[in-house]
Amino acid sequence: MNDTLPIIDISGLSASSKADRAVVAKMLGRACRDTGFFAITGHGVPAGTMRALFDASRRFFALPEPDRAALSIHRHGNNRGYFGLAEERLDPGAAPDRKEGFNIGLDLAADDPEIGRPFRGINPWPALPGWRETMLAHFERCLSIGRILHRGFCLDLGLPEDFFAPALDRSLATLRLLRYPAADGVATEAPGAGEHTDYGNITILAVEGVAGLELRRRDGVWIEAPCVEGAFIVNIGDCLMRWTNDVYVSTPHRVRVPERERLSIAFFLDPNPDVVVSPINGDASALRRYPPITGADYLRSRLDATYDPPAVRDPGDVPVKGAPSAV
Repeated sequence: MNDTLPIIDISGLSASSKADRAVVAKMLGRACRDTGFFAITGHGVPAGTMRALFDASRRFFALPEPDRAALSIHRHGNNRGYFGLAEERLDPGAAPDRKEGFNIGLDLAADDPEIGRPFRGINPWPALPGWRETMLAHFERCLSIGRILHRGFCLDLGLPEDFFAPALDRSLATLRLLRYPAADGVATEAPGAGEHTDYGNITILAVEGVAGLELRRRDGVWIEAPCVEGAFIVNIGDCLMRWTNDVYVSTPHRVRVPERERLSIAFFLDPNPDVVVSPINGDASALRRYPPITGADYLRSRLDATYDPPAVRDPGDVPVKGAPSAV
């Protein structure tokens, strides 16, 4: 891994020529094998739209604590809603994370037949005019970008370009707003976010210009991820590493406590709940290492220990116990 991230213009993935799409796909594949992190431009999201999104995020975190707590992930389950400072611990060996956040999933009506299945619930919403619409618009934008990126991955991996499409049409995606309070000169052993790898296929991250994200190179050295104006930072998650039989790699990363308040907005793209994730072109040893597992079971196995108490619920709304997690 170099000290800088690859910056890839992905607009060519929408070109009519397969040769043009393949040029971008090759750059994506190189980054996915090497750094597991890269920045993307050419995504079509205007700067003004991103400013409005961060303004909306700031409005939420400025709400009184009781109003945020009423939307608690522990109350609503299904990995949706608000979590407060020190409620997550991404690194089991470190202090709880010094951050707060709000999770939004696929927006379903109360009578949707999927309600009650794992990770299929109602999104709680703050009483902020236009806020829900702003967030859902960004959810859809990121979902579209994620699907386009997966077409590029398919080209790079020698798969049909629509290979992943059926696995992402009812995705277990999560849009996550994050706030890291400023250090304010207070000494603390807590990280902003502890060392971890992400769970899903990819993460699409927007930052507002405040640094703090750090990546661990293959030689074990930690480097700071740059803030690239107008770009999203994308990284490979453990599910896609598993799916590609370790061809693509997920990279450990963390967030240090910032000198001034830091907001970020992450979109975690996981496959549909019933999709079976099994190593592509895997031999018997690959299947022993990565047995087939559904998208919902894999996500649940990784999320259960993130919160205290667990915020992930089964269809009966009973807390689910399981393995340590990282997002």
